[in-house]
Amino acid sequence: MARRKKGNPVHGWLVLDKPEGMTSTQAVGAVKRLFEAQKAGHAGTLDPLATGILPIALGEATKTVPFAVDGGKAYRFSVRFGAETDTDDSEGCIVETSDRRPTLPEIEALLPAFTGEISQVPPRFSAIKVNGNRAYDLAREGEVVELAPRTILVEDLRLIDMPDADTGVFEAECGKGTYVRALARDMGRALGCLGHVIALRRTEVSPFLEEDAVSLAELQAAADEGEDALKSLLMPVEAALEAIPNLAVGPNDAASLARGQSVLVRGRDAPVLTGAAWAHFKGRILALGELEKGAFKPTRVFNFG
Repeated sequence: MARRKKGNPVHGWLVLDKPEGMTSTQAVGAVKRLFEAQKAGHAGTLDPLATGILPIALGEATKTVPFAVDGGKAYRFSVRFGAETDTDDSEGCIVETSDRRPTLPEIEALLPAFTGEISQVPPRFSAIKVNGNRAYDLAREGEVVELAPRTILVEDLRLIDMPDADTGVFEAECGKGTYVRALARDMGRALGCLGHVIALRRTEVSPFLEEDAVSLAELQAAADEGEDALKSLLMPVEAALEAIPNLAVGPNDAASLARGQSVLVRGRDAPVLTGAAWAHFKGRILALGELEKGAFKPTRVFNFG
């Protein structure tokens, strides 16, 4: 006899406005408990210092997490000039200081060098694995962690405020794998003044926007009101799939997809469609898969039972 899963079969996306001081794992746990959900996961870790958008997938939505992880990100962050820390943010220990402060024209002249495809060495305190261990665990144990540089994409980087000589406020739009802490560190070094992040807010994880975000307080209030109020805050499972094509199928093809079988793609556009796609029947997502040679081959089948 199959073991009964703990919790309720809740499916969909909850876009949490993560508060400062909470880890992403703790945030997922809090949401999972409020929904009493069987399964939950998140799309893109936020540091405890950071606030803002943390998309949390519940139930069958966890199958679509990679598409949200691959989506573009947007951040608003503040950099304190004059000091570098071992974590590249204000939670770490200061390892070097500088009396120099950059001027506004110097900062603006530098920004193009940090826009486009650039090379970036991730922070020593990061979740990247080194020989099977998390880099932050090794760093906390005092080990010297050497992380390889990686190519990242910064689509846009702009200075939006400079409230005082010690502080710059920036906005950035970037691709998967970008560390804003490393961006602040490297800009500080390039400016000859050093720097670290003192505030960080994620404002977008495409296709999820800041206006979609729900605070823990709002979530708790909905939970107190009842199950219907709580579920009204969920976005559909397919919300993370805006960037890929979708296919409407009939009842026979729907039955085939439910068994994990490929189906032929019909319609005038069928020959030109290739790559990732999702199929649906009567408004409900059935499967994720690949379009190839006029057929849709399911790779993940959804079960809302």
